[in-house]
Amino acid sequence: MSRLPFEASLALRYLRPRRTFVSVITVISVIGVALGVLVLIVVIAVMSGFDREWRNRILGFNAHLKLYKVEAGRKDPPLDRYEEVSKIVRTDSHVRGVAPFVRGQVLLETQPSEDGRSVAASPVLRGIDAELESTVSVLPTNIISGRFDVEGNGLLIGREFAQGMNLTVGDRVSIYSPSSLRRMKEGRGKKSEEAILPEEYVVRGIFDVGFSDYNASIIISGLEHAQDLYELRDTVHGLQIMLEDPFQAEAVRAHLLPKLGSDYHLVSWKEENPQLFSALAVEKNLMFFLLFFIMIVAAFGIVNCQITFVVQKTREIGILKALGANHLQVLWIFLSQSIIVGTLGVGTGFGLAMLVLRYRNEFLEFMRRTTGFELLPASIYQLYQLPAAIEPLDIAVICGTAFVACVLAGLFPAWKASRLQPVEALRYE
Repeated sequence: MSRLPFEASLALRYLRPRRTFVSVITVISVIGVALGVLVLIVVIAVMSGFDREWRNRILGFNAHLKLYKVEAGRKDPPLDRYEEVSKIVRTDSHVRGVAPFVRGQVLLETQPSEDGRSVAASPVLRGIDAELESTVSVLPTNIISGRFDVEGNGLLIGREFAQGMNLTVGDRVSIYSPSSLRRMKEGRGKKSEEAILPEEYVVRGIFDVGFSDYNASIIISGLEHAQDLYELRDTVHGLQIMLEDPFQAEAVRAHLLPKLGSDYHLVSWKEENPQLFSALAVEKNLMFFLLFFIMIVAAFGIVNCQITFVVQKTREIGILKALGANHLQVLWIFLSQSIIVGTLGVGTGFGLAMLVLRYRNEFLEFMRRTTGFELLPASIYQLYQLPAAIEPLDIAVICGTAFVACVLAGLFPAWKASRLQPVEALRYE
């Protein structure tokens, strides 16, 4: 004897494979649900992987929090007594590292080539404390040529910047600070006009932090040289703060601001990169809603299957009603079929999705060898493997909504079956 309720037992019996049109539709419905779940899980996992990869790369070079000085009537005032402020910041248990920085745009000019021409660019120069930089960024461990050395007039440049300017380790460059350019412009045509010589630097290393925008637009010098360029003396532009968990940024800011006072301002990584992370979140949600239409198509297949099944089983429904089955029992017989189809489809889709995600990079390599087409160009995405992040919440939402859609799809046919009267069902038998 089956331990299942008779409604579920009868539903399973009706769903047993037979060479009928209804069985074919049932199989197609299960496949439709499975494909919908498969595509949704894979796409959302890949987009979550991109989001995590970009976040790690951006936050690997940029701190989770940045501290600036606030002064009424003055824009971007320098931060003095930054060592004392750093000690206060380090009192928070979530803080992993603190380091001062100087940041601003400069004019860089290469040495003249054999034809007497030089190349100029306007990168962003970042002055760092070499001893503390490893606590707030991945820069020291991402030198691909030369060495991490900003002592004296040492300079670090990004891979894309080096390629664009045709620079290699050991080359010399000249850097004009904004203040020197401003003084030359103000004195132009006057008796006191003077030519200010630029600072000369030597390229000691080339870095690749995994994000092409940073590699192409940022150069690194020692903190003291950057302070001289911007005439900051013993002050800096701000402090970089690295946390144990970047998502604790808001909580740490709320904890530190009362200690620091109103003269200081903390900016989180989300506030510094709002467009990028907002765009990724919007794209992920948009893809979910667009791809969920696959599930709706599969749900219509379930509706079609159930309606056809109710029409074919009209006589059996009449007999069950005549034997004493009530409306709710008949409804559960046909609704159980939708539940079974949904369970099989969601389970199969989940299993296939885990398999696809496990071998996603092998599939990309196979496609590249077979067709010669690069689905993930490294030159564009700066990625050599397809990232994926399997978030339990995303999986639960996808599988849960898919299952609910399957159950709701079978609700109307099941309700119609439960409302059949025995006399109407057996009238033409």
